Amino acid sequence: MDHSAPSVANQETWKTRAFAYYERHELKLSLAFFLGGFVFDVLTLSDIDDPYSIAQQFAYLLGIGLILLYDLVRGEEATLEFGPAVLKRAWGYRRLGLHFLLGSLFSIYSLFFLKSASFFSSILFVGILLVIMVGNELEAVQKRGVDSKIALFVICLFCFFSMVFPVLLGHVGWVPFLLSMGATVGFVLAMYYGLKGRVGTIILNRRLLRPGLGMAGLFFVLYIFGFIPPVPLVAMKVGIYHQVEKKDGAYLLSHERPWWKFWQSGDQDFLAAPGDRVNFFVSVFSPARFDDQVYLVWSWKDPRMGWSGTDRIPMRVTGGRQGGYRGTATKANFTEGEWRISVETNDRREIGRLYFDVTKATAPAAAERVFTVETY
Repeated sequence: MDHSAPSVANQETWKTRAFAYYERHELKLSLAFFLGGFVFDVLTLSDIDDPYSIAQQFAYLLGIGLILLYDLVRGEEATLEFGPAVLKRAWGYRRLGLHFLLGSLFSIYSLFFLKSASFFSSILFVGILLVIMVGNELEAVQKRGVDSKIALFVICLFCFFSMVFPVLLGHVGWVPFLLSMGATVGFVLAMYYGLKGRVGTIILNRRLLRPGLGMAGLFFVLYIFGFIPPVPLVAMKVGIYHQVEKKDGAYLLSHERPWWKFWQSGDQDFLAAPGDRVNFFVSVFSPARFDDQVYLVWSWKDPRMGWSGTDRIPMRVTGGRQGGYRGTATKANFTEGEWRISVETNDRREIGRLYFDVTKATAPAAAERVFTVETY
C-alpha cells in the first residue's frame, strides 16, 4: 500500500497555507524580520574595529546589494532563474531576508553613532536614522518598492565606510569623511553605469540615482552642520572630581557625591572650599593604531549673556586600550554658577558633554568633608 501520496499532498497543503499566510501578512512579517535583525545585532554587537564585525557587515551589504541588483534588472516579482531548487523556492521570500539584513545593519550603525557622541549632539542624526527606518515600513513607502530600499542601502553603505576609513587611517575629520562620501557615491555611480545597458535610463534615474544621491547629499549637509557623530571615538567615562591622582597605572578619583545621587558622575554639584581645584576626568576609546587629538572645552553660563567658552585644552588620544585612553584637565580659577565641559574633535564635533554646578563652601561645611575614592 502506497502512503507517499497523502504525505506529498500534506506537504503541498502546508506550502500553500504558508505562502497564503505570507501574502496576507507580508508587511507585518517584514517589520518583524526588520526588528528581529535589529535586536539580533543589539545583542551581538562587538567593537567597531573587530574584523569579524567588519566582515559580517560587508557580507550583509553584499547580500542586500545582490537582491536589489536582481530586482532592478528582473523586477521585484521575478523568480530566480538559476541555482538549486531550494534557493529558487527561498527566493520568493527574499524580502524577509532583506529586511532582516537591513534591520541588523541599522542597529549596528545606530548604536555606534549613538555611542560616539554626547546625547545632545547625536540624537538628531540617530533620530533621522530611526525615522527613516520606521518610515520604510509604512505601506505607502512599501508600494514604492526597490526605490526606498536603495535609499536604505546607501545609508548603510555610507555608515559602513564612515566607520572603516577612520579605523584604517587612524584619525577622524574631513579626509575620512570625504573618502566615505566618495566611496558611497562611487558605488552608486558604478551600479548606474553597470546597469545602464540592461535597464532604461529613466528607470535608473528614478529608482537608483535619485534616492541614492539624495541620501548622500543629505549626509553631506548633516556633516557640514556637525550632526554626524565622530565614529569610532567614544567617551566611555567623563566626570568632575575634587582630586585626581595617578598611581600604579590607575587613576584615583575623589568625590563627595552622596550615594543617592547615583546618576551623577563625580561631583557634578561641586562644593568648592578655599584652595580647591575642579578636576575633569575623561576616558576616550579608539581602535588600535588610532592616533588623534581631541579638545576639552570649558564653558561658563553667564546669567545675562548665556554660555561662553573659557578654555580649549588639547588632549592626545591613542587607541588600543580597552578601557579607553585616559586624560585630565584642571581648573584653579573659577566662579560660582553653571559650567559645562565638552569633549570635541578637531572639526568641533562633540564626543561627550558634562554639566556641573559650582558653589562656594562655607567654613563649617568645608571642615566636614568626606571623600569617596573611585579607581579607574
